[in-house]
Amino acid sequence: MRLPSHYASRLYALLMSCAMAFIMTAFVTWVNTGIDQGYPGRWMHAFFLAWPVAMLCILLLADRVRRLTAKLIAQ
Repeated sequence: MRLPSHYASRLYALLMSCAMAFIMTAFVTWVNTGIDQGYPGRWMHAFFLAWPVAMLCILLLADRVRRLTAKLIAQ
């Protein structure tokens, strides 16, 4: 199944936020609580709390960060 191209930025935000939240919550949960029997549950709890926040951040900040990047790159 392919989506129309006008969904590209939203799909990017969805996938990038998922990947970043997944990796970051795994790392921070490990650093803060260690890996033991309850680790997967704590990690998934943190992930499901963080993912919507990450998605919102990407949707709100992506254009600003893109413009800032363009200003910082020599042309």
